[in-house]
Amino acid sequence: MENEKLNIFEKIYLWWKYEGRYYHKDFINGIKNLWKWFPVIWKDRDWDDHYIFEVLKFKINKQADFIGKRGNHVSAERDAEIMRLVTKLIKLNQDEFYGMEYMDYHKTKFEFIPTDDTKKWYTLDDTLITENFDEYFKKYPRQYKRVLSGEINRFNRPVEDKDKKLIAMEIAHENQDRCHKLIFKLLERNILKWWD
Repeated sequence: MENEKLNIFEKIYLWWKYEGRYYHKDFINGIKNLWKWFPVIWKDRDWDDHYIFEVLKFKINKQADFIGKRGNHVSAERDAEIMRLVTKLIKLNQDEFYGMEYMDYHKTKFEFIPTDDTKKWYTLDDTLITENFDEYFKKYPRQYKRVLSGEINRFNRPVEDKDKKLIAMEIAHENQDRCHKLIFKLLERNILKWWD
């Protein structure tokens, strides 16, 4: 039987039995997918990671809705929660929430100062008006200790430098990096379980 070749009628019959009779459903699903994905694809651009995250966020949200509603397996609700957490982290990462959070704890005045008499060239000068970085440091005590010890030193500053704004910036960059890594850690640990 292994060496026998199928004739054309047997091939058509097998194709119809296992694939052909479902083509109308595949076609309808394809049309629905085109409609559903159109806004995302329309706005897609090739020059930035933001758009990669948009596609990923959209796909994970749709899958969370599907798996969460159907609940066909024991951990369906938990899987949907983790998926929604990943999409929230992606949004925070795209908005650079943690990287800019330290800016809520100070007010700075920026002004352009001419560097020559012709006023063709300017430099940006920033003056710290008020700051509440101690509250920010209390929010992230572990990162604060790591920055003070020199373990985190993105800006290659001397460890004895206690410039609060620079320390806050170090913490902010570290938190943004941690958010980014957490997205992919959650994906790595869970994505193979996300099926229905």
